Amino acid sequence: MYLPFVNQKGANVARLMKKLALMVCCCFWVGAVVAQPTIQWQKAFGGNSFDQGYSIQQTTDGGYIVAARTRSSDLFGYHGGHDVWVLKLNNLGAIQWKKIFGGTNNEGPRKIIQTSDGGYLFIGYTASNDFDVSGNHGGDFDGWVVKLNSNGAIQWQKTLGGSGWDEIWSVQLTADNGYILAGRSSSVDGDVTFNNGQLDFWVVKLSESGEIVWQKSFGGSENDIATSVKQTSDGGYVVVGETSSNDGDVTGLHGNVDFWVLKLSPLGVLEWQKTLGGMAADIASDVIQTENGDYVVVGYVGSGTGDVSVYYGLFDYWIVKLNGVGELQWERTVGGSQPDQARAIVPATGGGFLVAGTTQSTDWDVVGNDGGAEFWVVKINEEGELVWQQTYGGSLGDECFAIANTADNGYVLTGYTWSNDGDATGTILNGSNELWVLKLSPEPSTPTSTPAPAQITLYPNPAHNTITLQAPNAGTTLNVAIYDLLGRTLLREEIPNGGQLNIAALQKGVYFVAAEDRDGTVFRGKLEKE
Repeated sequence: MYLPFVNQKGANVARLMKKLALMVCCCFWVGAVVAQPTIQWQKAFGGNSFDQGYSIQQTTDGGYIVAARTRSSDLFGYHGGHDVWVLKLNNLGAIQWKKIFGGTNNEGPRKIIQTSDGGYLFIGYTASNDFDVSGNHGGDFDGWVVKLNSNGAIQWQKTLGGSGWDEIWSVQLTADNGYILAGRSSSVDGDVTFNNGQLDFWVVKLSESGEIVWQKSFGGSENDIATSVKQTSDGGYVVVGETSSNDGDVTGLHGNVDFWVLKLSPLGVLEWQKTLGGMAADIASDVIQTENGDYVVVGYVGSGTGDVSVYYGLFDYWIVKLNGVGELQWERTVGGSQPDQARAIVPATGGGFLVAGTTQSTDWDVVGNDGGAEFWVVKINEEGELVWQQTYGGSLGDECFAIANTADNGYVLTGYTWSNDGDATGTILNGSNELWVLKLSPEPSTPTSTPAPAQITLYPNPAHNTITLQAPNAGTTLNVAIYDLLGRTLLREEIPNGGQLNIAALQKGVYFVAAEDRDGTVFRGKLEKE
């Protein structure tokens, strides 16, 4: 575990003054309370041991796909050690099917996505070479990629790596219906052709059928671990994680561990890199690209120096905005005096961003903690200002690993709970912790510091191949972007106001539409593609 750097007395005094100033601001913020989403339903699942949700996504039928790690031996299909547990839920959280995947050693998932054919793909790691796992290269772990059909049956699986320690932490469906993967590798054999030293960022492009198109290692002589990768609007990729290096591909390290952001070309060539942080441990968890091509990176920091202007204690949420070439636009710290760890970010309805993770704090920005660790969701606007925050959990430990947008403009979260009171009232604790899924309502229409954008008219809606877009009181042209429930921009085009847009290339599903006129007014809508 990384321990935060202890600042010297003078730095502590400076930060205390910042805290006092923030406390004054917080008094005004509390006086203008903004309504937060409420829990529409919550469900817990598990067996006689540990069950932890790591990834969730809404599916095209309105339900949800969840990937969890389980050690419960009473679940049907359990193989041994930790296994991957995949659950398909309906729109109310009831189980439609569930499957366990793995071997006799340890496996774990990091991400699951729905694929263009209506099936699913999950990634993670494996130490096995039996049952559902074949082709393991040896060493500590291999990265593991498993393609399922719509009913959860394995269509194909791949172990990726060499004789060292290899894990896959992130995956996204790419525009060519292939996959981009990112994680960590210490190998220099098998599927891995180069290593800079210890653990490297490892980025792998797969075809739709799971064949390696290209793979690249990035880093220096110390540990470099990628946690999230997203395809960018130019067809390239942005990768984030943590670095302890200050050589090789890494420049500008501030101290112990920094956020590390890489921009790659479509073929995986490094275009630019950026280290962000201070003298202690600063770990990036997730990234999204905004409609104008900027990047918002989230994670948690133990620093109060360097790029980190405010530090409350232990670990804090840290949100960083970079422009398209990696220049720092703004940074914000959110948290309290105990550990607060941001895990994921999604675009918020009406603009801004939702950041989800776990808090153990009960002070500063954190209000409503029922005890121990809780799910913690914060909304920030486009300038990084805190709009609202909400904790979810009970009196025992509850930890959040993932959040996703839903088609009704709400959100869904997953992680685990030890509680059966508070927000987890009614939970049956079968073993240790239970896989926990929370469905949140759309945000109430209470005015916030970010005015709600005007709505755009889309017709026909649902649509097949083309739509017409009409924005009220707009100029003659619209810069239109269409993005999916994960915030990935799929289409961007300038058209006349009232003109048509070809959407034939989009898969069946629900999408968000944003259109900006020449005066900078943004109009938003929701599109259903048949």
